[in-house]
Amino acid sequence: MPDPQIRVRPASRGDESALSRLDHVTWSSLHAVTPRPGPQDPFFREHAGPGDHLVAELDGRLVGYVRLGFPTSLASNAHVRQIRGLAVDDAARGKGVGRALVRAAVLEARARGARRITLRVLGYNTAARRLYEAEGFVVEGVQPEEFFLDGQYVDDVTMGQRLICG
Repeated sequence: MPDPQIRVRPASRGDESALSRLDHVTWSSLHAVTPRPGPQDPFFREHAGPGDHLVAELDGRLVGYVRLGFPTSLASNAHVRQIRGLAVDDAARGKGVGRALVRAAVLEARARGARRITLRVLGYNTAARRLYEAEGFVVEGVQPEEFFLDGQYVDDVTMGQRLICG
């Protein structure tokens, strides 16, 4: 059987319905602190349009996305990009899609002139934390019991990576 072909590309308006479906079916309290999106909810929003997303295709089918944004709206923080969402279709897990998206996000942040890239991940999401650590992110802080999800308190872990030296 041939190796699957993963292609990461910028999102387009035409990806909206596929991304909305993906967001709905991949939602889990393992990684989401917001309510599950409805099947008809728009994927793109005012501050998270196609230009803020990279999508992954596996053998020609859209199977994942990563959302890049700014951690704040402050001009003094504009040198930092943040991974503000990442999802991979269950059928594509374990095939390198998440890793390809994280790598592409780092390259995109660097191309946009960012000095740092950060993210937030729930403490009990060990698979995601291992992926981010393998891709050079380090834990920079922990907010203990920051969220109450599915009957338990969960830590919010901040991770980051320096993109340029100096």
